[in-house]
Amino acid sequence: MSYMSYALRAATPRHLPASWRSPKPFSSATGPTAKKSVPYQKTLKEEGSGSGEPSRPPPASAEVVVVGGGSLGCQTTYHLAKQGVTNVVLLERDRLTSGTTWHTAGLLWQLRPSDVEVELLAHTRDVVSRDLPAETGLHTGWVENGGLFIASNKQRLDEYKRLMSLGKVYGVESYVLTPAQTKDLYPLMNINDLYGTLYVPKDGTMDPAGTCSTLARAATARGATIIENCPVTGIQVKADDFGVKRVHAVETAHGTIQTPCVVNCAGVWARALGQLAGVHVPLVGMHHAYVVTERIEGIQNMPNVRDHDASVYLRLQGDALSVGGYESNPIFWEEVSEKFAFGLFDLNWDVFMQHIEGAINRVPVLEQTGIKSTVCGPESFTADHKPLMGEAPEVRGFFLGCGFNSAGMMLGGGCGRELAHWIIHGRPEKDMYGYDIRQVTLAAPDNNRWIRERSHESYAKNYSVVFPHDEPLAGRNMRKDPLHQELLQQGCVFQERHGWERPGWFSPGGVAPVLDYDYYGAYGQEGHRDYTYKQLLGDEYTFDFPPHHDIIKNECLTCRNALALFDMSYFGKFYLVGPEATKAANWLFTADVSKAPGSTVYTCMLNKQGGVESDLTVSRISPGDPASPLAPAFQGDGYYLAIGGAVAQHNWSHITAVLQDMKFQCKLLDCSEELGMMSIQGPLSRLVLQEVLDTDLSNEAFPFSTHKLTTAAGCRVRAMRLSFVGEMGWELHVPRADCRKVYQAVMKAGAQHGIANAGYRAIDSLSIEKGYRHWHADLRPDDTPLEAGLAFTCKLKSSIPFLGREAVEAQKAKGIFRRLVCFTTEEKVPMFGLEAVWRDGKVVGHIRRADFGFAIDKTIAYGYIRDPAGGPVSLDFVKSGSYQLERMGETYPAQAHTKSPFDPDNKRVRGFY
Repeated sequence: MSYMSYALRAATPRHLPASWRSPKPFSSATGPTAKKSVPYQKTLKEEGSGSGEPSRPPPASAEVVVVGGGSLGCQTTYHLAKQGVTNVVLLERDRLTSGTTWHTAGLLWQLRPSDVEVELLAHTRDVVSRDLPAETGLHTGWVENGGLFIASNKQRLDEYKRLMSLGKVYGVESYVLTPAQTKDLYPLMNINDLYGTLYVPKDGTMDPAGTCSTLARAATARGATIIENCPVTGIQVKADDFGVKRVHAVETAHGTIQTPCVVNCAGVWARALGQLAGVHVPLVGMHHAYVVTERIEGIQNMPNVRDHDASVYLRLQGDALSVGGYESNPIFWEEVSEKFAFGLFDLNWDVFMQHIEGAINRVPVLEQTGIKSTVCGPESFTADHKPLMGEAPEVRGFFLGCGFNSAGMMLGGGCGRELAHWIIHGRPEKDMYGYDIRQVTLAAPDNNRWIRERSHESYAKNYSVVFPHDEPLAGRNMRKDPLHQELLQQGCVFQERHGWERPGWFSPGGVAPVLDYDYYGAYGQEGHRDYTYKQLLGDEYTFDFPPHHDIIKNECLTCRNALALFDMSYFGKFYLVGPEATKAANWLFTADVSKAPGSTVYTCMLNKQGGVESDLTVSRISPGDPASPLAPAFQGDGYYLAIGGAVAQHNWSHITAVLQDMKFQCKLLDCSEELGMMSIQGPLSRLVLQEVLDTDLSNEAFPFSTHKLTTAAGCRVRAMRLSFVGEMGWELHVPRADCRKVYQAVMKAGAQHGIANAGYRAIDSLSIEKGYRHWHADLRPDDTPLEAGLAFTCKLKSSIPFLGREAVEAQKAKGIFRRLVCFTTEEKVPMFGLEAVWRDGKVVGHIRRADFGFAIDKTIAYGYIRDPAGGPVSLDFVKSGSYQLERMGETYPAQAHTKSPFDPDNKRVRGFY
């Protein structure tokens, strides 16, 4: 027997036995051990594995083939069958759970800083605790012993209070406890360094074998087929008559299954499975470990503990504990073995020691408690610590359900249901954009350095406080726009969005470059010293107004009172051209964009359910020079699409899929890298730009929502009169080589008028102040234009059909039962989203997006509200209520607005001041 205290003392390099040392500090090729050491009474390994013969012969065809019999594979198969797809086959190369699921800790925490994830977790809990027992009469192994989050400082407790407020919206019971109350609940806990805790009584744990075997029984009862000991050896992909690659069949060692749909639920092995179909799956394998203690007197019935500041969790295991966490120096699994099944690695105590130290501090009795077994197995991790789901952009019919970052059990039920709906209906029910493989930038998946760095940072920071303005340090400087170096020298503090460096705000303190990733000093790398950029990020680790609040205020008010230049070059810039481009545009876009060349229209794109897949501007163009990215040559009609860079890949994939499905004769061209984009906004923008642009900028000659090709500083540019901040202004779309020259000409002309650089932090504030939407904040795929106040973008008065029109018309006839509302608070209190909305003493929703509006000098928040009685949410309903916003457990009186609180008559964008 080994003791926790001995392990702690022994886990220093000079005492560590040679046989325990990893051969490489950065990675390990160590194979699995033969020792079975998971803490569960039953695993599916005992029921036989690796027999060489499949549990049943593969069928000749199937509607859907799911590959991988872990948590996600079983949940997806179950939910497909439950939603009516009975001809579904699950293929497992060994036994169910044999890859990574069998050794998982199986924790389920109901509260996370995401409304969608709270809903996903709630469904998993319902499946394992209620649905499966009711359907099968079997116990899944669900244990409801509660969860306890530990806070050792104010910031951590503030984060927990945010979770508590969000939980009230979804009916998740939770309580903030004092240290003394925590001691009463958990007598063995050390509370000397506690600031407080968050207690969630109905959290619990799942048993992997019990859950997956019960899922399998429920799925087969509904017609699904589950085949074990049947490895996949190939995936047939064929191009259709239009050259679109589609799944055709799955090859196994025991026969071929014809199918139009494959679901990759292969966990760590998902990357290899994707390669069989020509699909890149951006994830990495890592060692992930916990240890199981001997019996601890008095631990029975205690809640599971998550001590984020110590990066450790304590899972109740009967009368013992499982202890694990996320370390700063995880071991990468470099060579993923195809034969690995029900296997574990030797635990590297040098890596694991930090968890023991944290565990002993929190529960001191562990110092004299024996370690019964170690569990170190492989897990898959991704660049943003979020799963990879949805249809791969490379091959139609190839879906992903992998990369769950050791959370496949607790997210499995919710994600399995969404993935099933995705496969059947083309879209999930919930907003799954954060997990959607289509949002991963095309430049990133093939960049192994980017995947490795970002996956490491996401792993190492998994238990860090989720602050509103944090940025990654890994995988940076991958895509720089043409003004990057110019703005860097002027103090630009950059943000990272899907590989792009974009301006966040401008520091008067000088240059703050992003340096190469130092792995936080792990793996023998020397950490950066005097790292200005990292220090500026750290200064903003707060749920109060950040220390740079006044700097951003100056950027905003300069734009409101004079003019500011925003570098928006990271925007996606696409051309939709060809003989049927107008036919495609009419179907894709909610607004009528088939106007004369020179027009620019703000519009949405919807899915079949009427949810908003995008908002963007579409400009009708005339054919131009074949060599010009400003105006390409084409036959037929042409449209220029400008889309926020963070969602450009999602838009590209959505448009491409629609063009393929509808077989439109047109092309989508990407000129994002070839063009820069500057937006000059403010009451003095016309005065300054008139000196730079070779065209008349008067209201009569250049009205709002139009565009022209013109000349700036001797360079050809496309000028568009648009605004995303609610001011008179123009966007300049400029060939990459000319961007610096045009920028300098604008800044020189504006110098005497007080022009300033401004970044996206200012855009966030200015746009919410004007009531403009941010896609994937207050506008998502599970929101409709009617709910979001964007009915004006829909050409419902015309007879032109568009994607999602039937759903929008049906909702209009039935009534709107959820509506986006603007709130302001008189008290200047910082809000960031997830705050609960109270109306007449009842919770009616939560805030999606919030910021401070400097021109009106108030906190502004947008959230969707419902009628607790179940009725439609009319404007009268909105106006008649008394509102409060709950932030970290405290409520603040709020005023609801049915129009933007700033310039509600839209005079400023039209040049009337």
